[in-house]
Amino acid sequence: MDERKIEIEAAPSVPSDAVEPRRRRKSIVREYAEAIAIAVLLALVIRSLVVQAFTIPSGSMMDTLLVGDYILVNKFLYGPEVPLTEWRLPGIRAPRRGDIIVFRYPQDEKRDFIKRIVATPGERVQIRGHQVLINGVALRETYTKFADSAVRGAESYCGYAYGCDPTTVPADSYFVMGDNRDNSQDSRYWGFVKRDKIKGKAFLIYWSWDGDRHWLRWWRLANYIP
Repeated sequence: MDERKIEIEAAPSVPSDAVEPRRRRKSIVREYAEAIAIAVLLALVIRSLVVQAFTIPSGSMMDTLLVGDYILVNKFLYGPEVPLTEWRLPGIRAPRRGDIIVFRYPQDEKRDFIKRIVATPGERVQIRGHQVLINGVALRETYTKFADSAVRGAESYCGYAYGCDPTTVPADSYFVMGDNRDNSQDSRYWGFVKRDKIKGKAFLIYWSWDGDRHWLRWWRLANYIP
């Protein structure tokens, strides 16, 4: 009895209130670290697979999109690329004529371009002056802008890569043009956009800043891009 009593009394006792704060501090730090890690991971997943922000740097899509517009691009619609692979997830639908898309510039894939799809795979496209013909039928385009109001002659764009002669869009490719037709480097110059180079469809202007006048274009905020 006496020996057992000596052993128990000799064992060190640590007050519970001295240990608890230390454990609590470690727990809080860990919780914050886990929350930040999860937030970063979710942001990366959303940016890679769902939606990504871009800035409009030039006037090639005026007046639909202005320099200084900040837009969101839906990457999930066409099927996003799986990061660090060449795989694509299934999309909801294929790109269509009229869609405004962001894609890798064919002549420098480190750069992103934004244009409107004018012709889809298998369609015959022909440009005559200000008019675009698809399979011989004039395309109605209410969104285009030209440097002058005069109607140019039918031969005005013959110097471009795809001018007066009808051209069939290859399989898995798209013919794209800027809405500001006289100020746009597009498929008329460098050819078609491959399907696997398309990043997504522009769908929302979430911010717009006029750098020349240094003011916010508040009337463009939260504008849906059809």
